Amino acid sequence: MSRSLDPRHALYAGSFDPVTLGHEDIIRRGAAIFERVTVAIGVNPEKQPLFPAEQRVAMLQQVLGDLPNVQVECFTGLTIEFARERGAAVMLRGVRTVSDMDAEFSLALANQALAPEIETVFLVASDRFSHVSSTLIKQIAQLGGPDSRQQLRRFVPEPVIVPLLQLYRNG
Repeated sequence: MSRSLDPRHALYAGSFDPVTLGHEDIIRRGAAIFERVTVAIGVNPEKQPLFPAEQRVAMLQQVLGDLPNVQVECFTGLTIEFARERGAAVMLRGVRTVSDMDAEFSLALANQALAPEIETVFLVASDRFSHVSSTLIKQIAQLGGPDSRQQLRRFVPEPVIVPLLQLYRNG
């Protein structure tokens, strides 16, 4: 049985593998708009993530620890169902590029058909993060030279740097 939905509660879902400064920016801006934000880490058993779900939760909690209105949880299944379970009336989405908007628009329409009572709100990425992608971050961690730690500081929160470099340096 689902609980009533709260329009002051937004759910921001993603794999966050790894979490980026762009993700953090969207979460912080969302936390300033909504009374409550649930960061939902999607777990897809068919995909092989860089970091286990528990480590992604721990990293996000460390990054967002100063935001009392933000909680971090894992989920499996449809995001829209998790939003209902948590009572979130809003799906928060970040958009970096026009191609992101195309994909996000299609997803929003599908979610609207499945759950018309849940609204999707888009936040446009800050210009300094619009080019940041997990692919770029993985390439820097894997292929970067001796200054890769400094390079990564431009793209990921500090608690992500060491685990990311350890992952690639240890194979």
